[in-house]
Amino acid sequence: MKLRDYQIDAVKNMKNGCILNGGVGSGKSLTSLSYYYLKNSGDEKFLKGGKYVPMSDPPKDLYIITTARKRDTLEWEGELAPFLLSVHDDKNIYSNKVVIDSWNNIQKYKDVKNSFFIFDEQRVVGSGAWVKAFLKIAKFNEWILLSATPGDTWMDYIPVFLANGFYKNKTEFIREHVVYSRFCKFPKVDRYINTGRLLRFRREILIDMDFKRETVQHHEDIYVKYDVKMYRDVMKRRWDIWKDEPITNASGLCYALRKVVNTHQSRLDALLDIFSRHNKIIVFYNFDYELEILKDIYYGRDVKVAEWNGHKHEPIPKSKKWVYLVQYTAGAEGWNCIETDTIVFFSQNYSYKIMHQSAGRIDRLNTPYKDLYYYHLKTHSGIDLAISRAIKSKKKFNEKAFVDF
Repeated sequence: MKLRDYQIDAVKNMKNGCILNGGVGSGKSLTSLSYYYLKNSGDEKFLKGGKYVPMSDPPKDLYIITTARKRDTLEWEGELAPFLLSVHDDKNIYSNKVVIDSWNNIQKYKDVKNSFFIFDEQRVVGSGAWVKAFLKIAKFNEWILLSATPGDTWMDYIPVFLANGFYKNKTEFIREHVVYSRFCKFPKVDRYINTGRLLRFRREILIDMDFKRETVQHHEDIYVKYDVKMYRDVMKRRWDIWKDEPITNASGLCYALRKVVNTHQSRLDALLDIFSRHNKIIVFYNFDYELEILKDIYYGRDVKVAEWNGHKHEPIPKSKKWVYLVQYTAGAEGWNCIETDTIVFFSQNYSYKIMHQSAGRIDRLNTPYKDLYYYHLKTHSGIDLAISRAIKSKKKFNEKAFVDF
C-alpha cells in the first residue's frame, strides 16, 4: 500500500474532531484509516509503501458510520484489508472490535466510550436524533468526519462546532452570529455576523486534501424540446392536468411544470442518441414518472437495465451493454463505478451539492478512464433555466422565489 503525497500531508495535519475535506474520489476512506493506524502506534513507513508494521494490540475499537449502501456493498471492508483489520473476528488479527454501520443506526452507539469513530458522508446537520447521538458519541470518543461538501451554510457547521467545544449550545451560536429576517413568517437567516470568528474555527477543523485529478470531466448541455403551449397553460391556469385539480402551492406548480418538460419525446430521443455512442451509461433522474418512462424505452438487444432507488437496490449490470437508472436522493453518494465513463442527467436536481456528488460516482482515483462524459438534458423553459442558474451559482433552487402564490 502506498498513499499519494496529498494523502500523507492530510494524515499529518489531522487531529481529533477534524473534518477531512476531499473531493469525491480523492481517497478519504484510506486516508482516515491511515490516521487511525498511526494514532494506534502504526509506522508511517507503511503508508509510503514500506512493510506492514502491526499496531499495538488491542488498538482502539473502531466504529465506521457510513451510508447503508457503502455498508451493504462492503466497500469499507476492502479499505480495512491493508491494515489487517476486519469486522469478522476470524479475519481481524487484532483483539479490538470493528463495526461498520449506517447513519440510520447511529443511536445504537451513543453509549460507546473510549473508542474511535469515523463518520463517513457527513450527515450531522440540523438538530435531530442523528445529531444528538453524534454529540454524545463525540464527547466520550475520538472521532473524525469525512466529507466532500462540508457545509452549504454556517448553520450546517453548528453540530461540529458544538462537538469541538467552540460553543455551549445552538442558542449561543445563534445569539453570537445569526440575524433573522424580520419580514418572513418563518425563521429565515438574513445574514451572519462576526464571521471572522467562524472562519477561524472552520480553518481549525477543516483538513483540505490537495487533490489533483488526473481525469478530465466533459460536461455538455443538450437542449431538447418541450410542449410550450401545455407549459404556458399550466403556468397560467395553475391547474394540474394529470390529477385534474387546482394547484395550490409553489411546490405543486413546479412539479407540474417539470413534468411537462421532462416527459417530452425529444428527451428520450436524446438519451437514446447518447446511448448509441456510449454502451454503458448511468442515468440520474428525480421522479417516479421518469423512472417508468426510462424503463419502458427499448434500448436494444442484449442491453441490461437495472435500477437503484427507494423501490429497488439492484447492482450495476455486468453485461457488455447496460443502463443503470439511479434516483438522485437514493444514489447521489455512497457508491462508486469505474466500469463506465458516462453519466446522463435525465433531469436536473434542485441542489448543486447533489449534482456534484452524483457526478463524482465515476470520477474515482482508480478509474481506467481519463476522459469522463456528462450529459445534461434540459430545455429552454423558464423552470429549467432557473434551476440551471441556481446550480451554476452553487446554490439550491428555490421554488417559492420562482413562482408567487
